[in-house]
Amino acid sequence: MTTTPTRTPTPYRSRLHPARAGFGRLLHAEWTKFRTVRAWPLVLAVAAVVTALVCLLGANGSSISGGGDDTLGPDGTEVVDVFRYTHRPLTGDGTVTVRVTGLKSADDKTIEPWAKAGLSVKENLTPGSAYAAVLATPAHGVRMQWNYTHDTAGSSTNVTTSPRWLRLTRTGDHLTGYESADGHTWTKIRDVRLPGLPRTVQVGLFVGTPDHEDVRRAFGGTSETYGGGRATGTFDHLALQGTSASGSWTSTDMGPAAPGGPVAQNAPPSGTTAVSASGTYTVTGHGDIAPAQGGPDTVQMSFQGVFFAVLFMVALGTLFVTAEYKRGLIRTTFTATPARLKVLAAKTTVITAVTFTTGLVAIAVGFNLAQHALRTNGFKPPEFPDLSLFENPALRAVVGSAALLSLVAVLALAVGVILRNSAGTIATVVVLVILPQILSFAFPLPAAQWLLRVTPAAAFAIQQGVTHYHQVKYNCLPESGCYPLSPWNGLAVLAAYTAAALLLAAWSLRRRDA
Repeated sequence: MTTTPTRTPTPYRSRLHPARAGFGRLLHAEWTKFRTVRAWPLVLAVAAVVTALVCLLGANGSSISGGGDDTLGPDGTEVVDVFRYTHRPLTGDGTVTVRVTGLKSADDKTIEPWAKAGLSVKENLTPGSAYAAVLATPAHGVRMQWNYTHDTAGSSTNVTTSPRWLRLTRTGDHLTGYESADGHTWTKIRDVRLPGLPRTVQVGLFVGTPDHEDVRRAFGGTSETYGGGRATGTFDHLALQGTSASGSWTSTDMGPAAPGGPVAQNAPPSGTTAVSASGTYTVTGHGDIAPAQGGPDTVQMSFQGVFFAVLFMVALGTLFVTAEYKRGLIRTTFTATPARLKVLAAKTTVITAVTFTTGLVAIAVGFNLAQHALRTNGFKPPEFPDLSLFENPALRAVVGSAALLSLVAVLALAVGVILRNSAGTIATVVVLVILPQILSFAFPLPAAQWLLRVTPAAAFAIQQGVTHYHQVKYNCLPESGCYPLSPWNGLAVLAAYTAAALLLAAWSLRRRDA
């Protein structure tokens, strides 16, 4: 019996010159696929128009009235500058020293962690003027703070249990803060410069405490407890070295009732200052010296169209690969190019380029339209500065939002390679990116913030335009546009998910048949 030998088919090998059969040729082929399927460029165009229009419509739906009473710091930041100040003028260089012997709530309540008692050198008594301070707190130790937004930690001493000596020295426009446990051995905290500081400034001791605010959320709704507070600080060994036009200390309630400040209705009770025969100062005051938090974020308010653009990018990234699986064309692709990982890389590059470019243009246009609408609706300088597209935080938010859209498209492409099903891929990516954002509005705050840390929805943090300072307690509410992660860290979470999905897609391509 004669047997016919089985012939093994010769694998396909491209007859193109190696240079033409490389990655550049593959990129051109994938780009050709994209632009010749009319629906895909149409989806991109519709996504761009919808993004810009929703940005505009969202901004048109927001308005604000009133204003004009906000206090602005030296750099134009909105600030809180309210406290009890016991002060004297200082001309030229000098040093002020005091021992803080205690700090407690004046209302028989729990003292706020960021209550403050210490020394300050202030440009003048106008709210928002430049200053530097060395201070003690109940829960955050000794600090050196200046111009509202800057903070440097000293020792971790709790002033409610351990007295602390503080010293502030002026040399020209340089202010240096020191602390000591015994008044003899001093530790330098920080030297800062306040440009333009006048020759005569105000120096002295101060007390303030932030308002108490506690937000709780359950599935049934959100409750908020809010109320003012007053703190009492005790000091002794107050001494000023330098030239002063006044031989006595004067007390002022800085803020609404301060010289040059607006008069506020329903203002808290005035602070008090008492001096004992032994030279002990007992000062009671309210308020804070810090950047203002909780106002509307006019940067983030300009990006409402991005949320809708995500849906278009999910569909586009999915169909760019699953359409070939559905029609069986993927076999032709892999026959022509056996290096499957190169195919995946080419598809990823094309979808990244087209979605990022389109998203960048659409978001930039939408941002400018939204900013114009917001200014028309009352969000005007100086409370809401004009935001240039080419300066941070606007530039970071625009470019980051475009990167967000392209990462979502690549994530959808990678999941499409794994699942090979359009409906399943779109549903999976929407659940990962969009659903956590929606659920965060209803979940209890710890669960909501956890969702916005560990899911790709964290990437929307890239749109935040308001800086949150660690020295200010702030309730981070998702419905207010606040995210628990910083902008770039939030985007990095989405990038990590996308990278993991691409690695899994590459493994799938190598292990499974087309």
